[in-house]
Amino acid sequence: MIKLESVNKWYGDYHALADISESVGKGEVVVVCGPSGSGKSTMIRTLNRLEPIQSGCIQIDGQDIYAKEVNVDGLRSRIGFVFQQFNLFPHLTVLQNCTLAPMRLLKKSRAEARDTALALLDRVGLAHKAEAYPAQLSGGQQQRVAIARALAMNPPVMLFDEPTSALDPEMVGEVLQAMKGLAKDGMTMVCVTHEMGFAREVADRVIFMDQGKVLERAKPESFFRQPEHPRAQRFLSDIRSPWAAAV
Repeated sequence: MIKLESVNKWYGDYHALADISESVGKGEVVVVCGPSGSGKSTMIRTLNRLEPIQSGCIQIDGQDIYAKEVNVDGLRSRIGFVFQQFNLFPHLTVLQNCTLAPMRLLKKSRAEARDTALALLDRVGLAHKAEAYPAQLSGGQQQRVAIARALAMNPPVMLFDEPTSALDPEMVGEVLQAMKGLAKDGMTMVCVTHEMGFAREVADRVIFMDQGKVLERAKPESFFRQPEHPRAQRFLSDIRSPWAAAV
């Protein structure tokens, strides 16, 4: 479903992505983790052309997404993207947020878009908030609306860029629960996240990055039990230390 071949990206002299080659199969859930500044968010943003690349090739569902003839708006309409900040339209209701793109881009009728949106809002536990405005919702609720909005375009791929990092701790669980439901339903997902419990429980594969490079790729049980790369070992040790101290 997703294929990166020798992808490189620079910000000036800074080599943000260094010769990345990865693939994600249909229905696979891949979690990308690593320290801050490792390139993981940059990588996921190249998958719908929010960030340009300088060399290499990225294919989504068999299409070279950086080919000159690609319609970028059309491409993005087929790739669900959930951001750290929820990016909902504040002047639209929850329902309107979820029906706007299907009506304008997919040319769905108002009734069809509404039915789909209400079903998706029900799926993330928020059908009762359909007429509320974003400012009336908690952060966790807003992020679940953002997930429903992305799903309303019926994308074959969902990308998540640290979707819980802007949330209070008690709101994280409800968003992860919605993501777990998608994974269970067979959605192809790439998730940049610091939620290692989610990675351990839901991911088919974990990719570990640092300094713009993929240093390790492994099944969750192998990655968390016995990471091979010294940098991955240090990363997991640093995560566990505060927890161990608290216990």
